[in-house]
Amino acid sequence: MAAAPEELLCAAAKSGEEGEVAKLLASGADATHFDADGLTPLMHASAGGHAAVARLLLDCGAPWNALSPSGLSAGDLASDPDTYDLLLDHAIRSELVLGTVARRQAAPANGPPAESYLESRVSFSEERVMDAESKAVMMAWERPLMEAHARAVCQGGGKVLNVGFGMGLVDEAIQRYGPEEHTIVEAHPEVYERMLKLGWGDKKNVRIVFGRWQDVMPQLGSYDGIFFDTYGEYYEDMREFHQHLPKLLKPGGIYSYFNGLCGDNAFFHAVYCQLVALELANLGYSTQFIPLPVKDCLAEEVWKGVKRKYWQLDTYYLPACQSESESTIK
Repeated sequence: MAAAPEELLCAAAKSGEEGEVAKLLASGADATHFDADGLTPLMHASAGGHAAVARLLLDCGAPWNALSPSGLSAGDLASDPDTYDLLLDHAIRSELVLGTVARRQAAPANGPPAESYLESRVSFSEERVMDAESKAVMMAWERPLMEAHARAVCQGGGKVLNVGFGMGLVDEAIQRYGPEEHTIVEAHPEVYERMLKLGWGDKKNVRIVFGRWQDVMPQLGSYDGIFFDTYGEYYEDMREFHQHLPKLLKPGGIYSYFNGLCGDNAFFHAVYCQLVALELANLGYSTQFIPLPVKDCLAEEVWKGVKRKYWQLDTYYLPACQSESESTIK
């Protein structure tokens, strides 16, 4: 019995037979097909380093973001720079044209939707803050990252804004730099109550603003450094916050955010790093990504009792954003 066109397509893509792939696609072979191993033709082409074949497949609708049974995409499997760059460029362009409605249909970047999170109970311990679904709001393994974020946004001294208190790790680090004014926006009532019990409301240079950042924006000023780390919000919410940066961030100031987008897939994470950088560039900001190794922070016992491992990569890329005309990031 003759092999199905899709089986032939996978075989041709795997061996890099550009002409055969073009012929099969022209005859109607399905570029979205998964073979018996759970791999698409694009995954085969990428693993083999066949950039020209990968381009043909992408042009015929092959999904760049399909996942293998082991959770790898074509970009994760790419064996050469040309194929990787092709996939990265295609993925970014695809995401740039993806509309707001489509983005909002996807799951939030971390945790349940913000509205349900803010109405739910949270639990506190020395090692983590957990939501009602046993998902981590923040964890102690992030401490070195928060130290680095604080160092970045406090470079210029002056006034600093942090959106999202969580465990207070970044705020503790910010305090060590002695900013002139330290504003903290926190929306969860129990986290806010705990902040007050811990004495944050008594610190001379600290101003606490209770509420969702979307609602308290009129109460905010302009700052020399800004850090953004909310829980349960969509990527679109962060994009909305970025629209306020020209008013919130002083010229020469530094903005950073918790870079947890797609923290369980290296290629998807790379796509979103570049996507955010492009969108910030459209607002006049240049973005550097500073690599921080985190593998040693993430022993298996760290995740005990946590419903979802929201970070699974060996390297964290800390974003540091500044006006393109005044970039002095160190």
